[in-house]
Amino acid sequence: MMGVFAEFERAMIVERVRAGMKRARAQGKHLGRPALANPTRAAIIEQSKAGARGRAIARKLDISEATVRRVLAAHAA
Repeated sequence: MMGVFAEFERAMIVERVRAGMKRARAQGKHLGRPALANPTRAAIIEQSKAGARGRAIARKLDISEATVRRVLAAHAA
């Protein structure tokens, strides 16, 4: 019996969370992680043009290497 109640309660929580996210989208709010700041993007591109490698750029700007790769890939496209 306890399992049935727990499952029902979990379904109710999921429903409330989805409704809240839908309401936030309707109000024009951004969901998810914040975007990378434009000065940081510019610094990545500038350092890459100067010949710095991804790992060095990431260490210098205190960001992940994946972020550096993603910014450079978007810039190349």
